[in-house]
Amino acid sequence: MSLRTWLLAITVVVTVGVVLLVFRHPRVSQLFRQGIPDRPKRRLFLAAIGFFATFTVARTLAYVNFHHIGPFHDIYIGGRHIHHLVWGILILLGVGFGWLVEAGSGSRESSIMASRSMSLLYGAGAALTLDEFALWLNLEDVYWARQGRESIDAIVLFGTLLLIGIWGGGFFRAIAKEFTGHKFRQ
Repeated sequence: MSLRTWLLAITVVVTVGVVLLVFRHPRVSQLFRQGIPDRPKRRLFLAAIGFFATFTVARTLAYVNFHHIGPFHDIYIGGRHIHHLVWGILILLGVGFGWLVEAGSGSRESSIMASRSMSLLYGAGAALTLDEFALWLNLEDVYWARQGRESIDAIVLFGTLLLIGIWGGGFFRAIAKEFTGHKFRQ
């Protein structure tokens, strides 16, 4: 495997580890729960951190690789070019399986750590996959071509969805209640 592959993998693991370590601090954890009392919103927040951090690193590595800066090059396994969306899909499959078996759904410390890890990894997997959205939309490598802009559009749309989920839920419930007269669960 190439240096770029290892650097990307290490970055995802280190980012998840650092965020989890920071949130293990009792005061930070308390402030996190007080600042975002709703557990699903905390998951969205962590997914957004994983998403934007991973997107930044993946796009930076792709840029330096494209411009031949440093020791980075494309990833080849058995002569086949492996795009980073493959790693994103594998991460998303792993997180999906973890949620199917309800990893991180309890209230014990280990469940909370698993929930936070799954959220961060979900964001990372989504970023790696959507950063190459134009590739799977066009079925050709258009990362730096004009059509590659579609990947940026997908990143912006999904990132916006994460942020709306964090901050806009109460507003949208209030709007729905206003227009339907139905009370929605908080």
